[in-house]
Amino acid sequence: MKIQIINGVNLNLLGTREPKIYGNSSFESYLKNLKNEYSTIILNYYQSNLEGEIINKIHKVGFSYDGIILNAGAYTHTSIAIHDAIKAIKIPVVEIHMSNIHKRESFRHKSFIASACMGTIVGFGMDSYRLAVEAIKKLRTNS
Repeated sequence: MKIQIINGVNLNLLGTREPKIYGNSSFESYLKNLKNEYSTIILNYYQSNLEGEIINKIHKVGFSYDGIILNAGAYTHTSIAIHDAIKAIKIPVVEIHMSNIHKRESFRHKSFIASACMGTIVGFGMDSYRLAVEAIKKLRTNS
């Protein structure tokens, strides 16, 4: 099984960006633990601050992987283009957010990508990624 993790805008700053919301750990250090826990699954990681590059990555893996875990960051609330890219591919996408976007500013309550995704996980910090792996794993095992 192959899962692509895609982190969007400003998520390269995890560990230093707003630690009260996102914690003190970098994503790369968390990813090592996630790969150890799921050693039988190939977990590839990609991060970009550019919307078009995120779309290109979705297109590139969207027909050959088993799933995508997508934390689009602020693009969640603005990008119809990412929504359309998800709709154009054949594999399931799980939208995740480390923080509970519904407890934050009102402009973060609307996701433009949620309706294109198989589901959304919010508010569980870095563990949101693990929960998304479990969701894709379960979906692929049952299909």
